[in-house]
Amino acid sequence: MKRLHVHVAVDDIAKSIPFYSALFAAQPSVTKTDYAKWMLEDPRVNFAISSRGREAGLDHLGIQVESKDELHDVYARLKQAGGAVIEQGETACCYAQSEKSWIDDPAGIAWETFHTTGESTTYGDGSGENEARTTGAKACCAPSVSAAPSSSKSACCA
Repeated sequence: MKRLHVHVAVDDIAKSIPFYSALFAAQPSVTKTDYAKWMLEDPRVNFAISSRGREAGLDHLGIQVESKDELHDVYARLKQAGGAVIEQGETACCYAQSEKSWIDDPAGIAWETFHTTGESTTYGDGSGENEARTTGAKACCAPSVSAAPSSSKSACCA
């Protein structure tokens, strides 16, 4: 059975945990100094927040699966959806061991598909996610070291 994943970047974990705990009528299943996660059944969602240096707001959406078979099914659907699928593979992220891939939807929202296989004692350095998310569709919008500054966006960002 699949579970929707929502990850929101927040400025203040200490203020955000009580807010979301009241909203969901549940305490987080994981609480760290820079991260919290609620594994909710109604609605069936893995809702996470973190204060890891990203701009506050929606960070990404995802689909969490419970088996390798489901993961392969979701990967096949990603390829049918079109766009660049970035296979991150096995990684430690968000205090968990997972296998994951990334894709950006037509609006530029990052979608993560993943199967969690265990816990991790660290958040992870984010290098795999950062690489995956900057090699995808949004990479054309990243500034180039050799490019001259410009006030207009490239065609992919319009």
